[in-house]
Amino acid sequence: MRKFWLSALCCASLLLGQGATAQVKWGDWTRWGDQGNGLYLNPIIPSDYSDIDCIRVGDDYYAISSTMQFSPGMTVLHSKDLVNWEICGNAIEDLTQIGPELNWSRMNRYNNGVWAGTIRHHNGRFYVFFGTPDEGYFMTSAEKAEGPWEPLVTLKAGPGWNDCSALWDDDGKAYFIGTHFADGYKTYIFDMAPDGKSVDWESGRLVNEGNGREASKLIKVGDWYYVVFSEHKGGIGRYVMAKRSRKAVGPYKEEKQLALASVEANEPNQGGIIEGRDGNWYFLTHHGSGDWSGRIASLLPVTWIDGWPILGEVLESGMGKMRWGGVMPFQAEEKLTIKRSDDFDDARLAPQWQWNYQPRADFFSLTERPGWLRLRAFKPVEPNQLMKAGNTLTQRTFRKTDNDVVVKMDISHMEDGQKAGICHFSAAHSAMGVVKEGDTCYLEFRVNGNIRKGEPVKAGYIWLKTQWGLDGRSRYSYSLDGDTYHFFGDPYQLEWGNYRGDRVGIYCFNDNGEAGYVDVDYLHYR
Repeated sequence: MRKFWLSALCCASLLLGQGATAQVKWGDWTRWGDQGNGLYLNPIIPSDYSDIDCIRVGDDYYAISSTMQFSPGMTVLHSKDLVNWEICGNAIEDLTQIGPELNWSRMNRYNNGVWAGTIRHHNGRFYVFFGTPDEGYFMTSAEKAEGPWEPLVTLKAGPGWNDCSALWDDDGKAYFIGTHFADGYKTYIFDMAPDGKSVDWESGRLVNEGNGREASKLIKVGDWYYVVFSEHKGGIGRYVMAKRSRKAVGPYKEEKQLALASVEANEPNQGGIIEGRDGNWYFLTHHGSGDWSGRIASLLPVTWIDGWPILGEVLESGMGKMRWGGVMPFQAEEKLTIKRSDDFDDARLAPQWQWNYQPRADFFSLTERPGWLRLRAFKPVEPNQLMKAGNTLTQRTFRKTDNDVVVKMDISHMEDGQKAGICHFSAAHSAMGVVKEGDTCYLEFRVNGNIRKGEPVKAGYIWLKTQWGLDGRSRYSYSLDGDTYHFFGDPYQLEWGNYRGDRVGIYCFNDNGEAGYVDVDYLHYR
């Protein structure tokens, strides 16, 4: 296998002009993921799948990704080969189970909400554990990764704790690990009930501490228990560390750095270490230093040296570093993909969609006009503020060579004061759409608080487009016939903010009250 793997990497260098071990300028990938020739290139998902964790269940792999204030929360992914992924669902249907600040009526959890978590499988059931900086620790479970997922169980209420993991041992005992951010990043291991629904908070044993030590994952390999975590030091960057013990509860006295910071690769540092179907080990990780594309995902090989999992390319020093490609862990017959386009033909939204905060459920519909998404307008929390407007429907953007998103919208039922269109946002935002003033609709372009009014729109339908490439410079355009497009507004640099990469979305609100609606025929993401 090693001989084949090295040969394949050599072929990759010749065929692709980009060696698996060569340094790649961040963001300049014209090829990524499965190459169709038995090889893959990183990133495997050039999109914002942050705080990732991964498990294998039989011949299938499952991963989760944090979602902050977006609903439904905690994205669940599925793969057959660790490189090609699909979204199979979301674990948190109703964010108000966490707290009222995540509802459309308050929208007060930018930066916070659903942070890093862990996914586990025990006795035929999936479990997801996660924390929020303000509300505490939570758990949900399901028989299938697609759901339905059980209502959230509050494990610990209150602020200051985050980044958790869990483990069921061979003898059936269960353990929970969590970090007290508010108290010097102290990480403890606790006894957990076998059903995962309660934790004995009096049983805590300190296993790690230090500013910037976070994102802990608790795993067992052979006779060793490992606490794998991310560490950050000024001037060095963020990198992966591990501590180990022969007992689950410690003491965890042995410690080792598993990889360099790889700053040139935006610091791959947080993820799940798993054994593949091929008997090799892998690290599914995000790149942790954010830019407009967010914290994207890569797959690194794991080499066990003296009982330690070294991540990526192994240097002569025994340290790991970023590797930009490798041999496919498995050749699955079906190549799974992350869906983006939607014709809104189903009675439920496709799983790639997430609302900005918990939506107002009675102000959108997929059944009132079959084949269309109806968005009814209501007042934002703050007047004329897109980031405070409820029921903005979003999905992650990709850092690919060519991105082309088109929304077809019926605007014939808009009312005075209503605004609707297409947008990009993280912390900053831009948007292009239609505003109705009195009896007339006009084009509108906005970047944060700067708003430009355009020409009147007399048609009942409008096509809105945004296009961008690897540099993240987007241009908006519109069409009144679906064929001929006209640019409107200035180029907009997609941005990082609120711990998120850029999102593309569809918005609809009305500063004057609950009046008017738009129907969306499709969003096509090419």
